[in-house]
Amino acid sequence: MSSSFLINAEMREDLGKGASRRLRHAGKVPAIIYGCGGEPVSIALEHSKIIHNLEEETFYSQILEVSLDGKIEKVVLRDLQRHPAKPVIMHMDFQRVNENEAMHVHIPLHFIGEDICPGVKLESGAVSHQTTEVEISCLPKDLIEFIEVDVSALNIGDSIHLTDLKLPEGVSLVALSHGEGHDQTVVTVHVTKTVEVEEGAPEAPSNDVEGEEEGEGDSE
Repeated sequence: MSSSFLINAEMREDLGKGASRRLRHAGKVPAIIYGCGGEPVSIALEHSKIIHNLEEETFYSQILEVSLDGKIEKVVLRDLQRHPAKPVIMHMDFQRVNENEAMHVHIPLHFIGEDICPGVKLESGAVSHQTTEVEISCLPKDLIEFIEVDVSALNIGDSIHLTDLKLPEGVSLVALSHGEGHDQTVVTVHVTKTVEVEEGAPEAPSNDVEGEEEGEGDSE
């Protein structure tokens, strides 16, 4: 997969919590690049541009290019720390990519056909997503942005498991490499719960007090 994200970075020598706090106040995001046998490198990124990039789903699973001192590092996003109450990125971790080594990446699942699924359209059921992403293993050249899950043929009671997913050549699911018992359910179609009130059934008692007995609670 070719990268469509180019991130401009600058080296940072001033480390520590205080230095990171000053960077954030200056509109920067402290980050680190590591892996592939190289030394970890501390960098700073433009917060406004990172926020914009994070709006794109593929940013989380695609190979990214970081421009640092005139050189390009190919990386993937490994960790992202957000402020618990503010729209602020606190820190980012990037791992270098080796073109000749398989990598593990979490990618999203895209569900299609829900509107024409027989279990929904004809049987008034509902689609339930058991997971919305999976971890894959592949060489960088084989990295995909997402996996499409077609539920258009499912009836009530039907489900799709990891082993049912259609993967391109060179891509495998990490969970299935752990052996039997890891073929988890991805999506199911189930009966929706409805409550029917029989005709003539007594209404539930109201919690509201319609009135009080005359004189009750009155003081003389």
